[in-house]
Amino acid sequence: MSREITIATPILARWLIGSRRITTELRRVLEDAPAVYIPPCSLHEMTLKVRKGRWPEMEPYAPHLDRICVTNGFKIAPYTARMAILAGSMERDHPDPFDRMIGVTAFEMGMALVSSDEAFDMLDEIPGWRGRIWVHSFA
Repeated sequence: MSREITIATPILARWLIGSRRITTELRRVLEDAPAVYIPPCSLHEMTLKVRKGRWPEMEPYAPHLDRICVTNGFKIAPYTARMAILAGSMERDHPDPFDRMIGVTAFEMGMALVSSDEAFDMLDEIPGWRGRIWVHSFA
């Protein structure tokens, strides 16, 4: 049974810059989902890293990430005041604010999160968390 999903920043980046090397498993997960949502903070994270020179391969995409996401069939998730409050008040010991926002976006939308990052497993204890779909990103 396929379901709507949220994807983490590295999954989006790999789709954009390495789609020929994306694993069959990841491609299937993304293509089988009725909707794939991108947290807006992922666009923030990507453009911030480009501006700081830490993600040069994303530089051609950075100015138009919103349009590129939609062109690729992805939807931009909402990020509400409630999500911001939840992300900021999480007791889980995880210092990356982007991961907090990504996790809360998936949680509040009632979706599983596609990521290979074990940091999101910190949310397993939260009632209602739909879990993390772990995939190998590259072949």
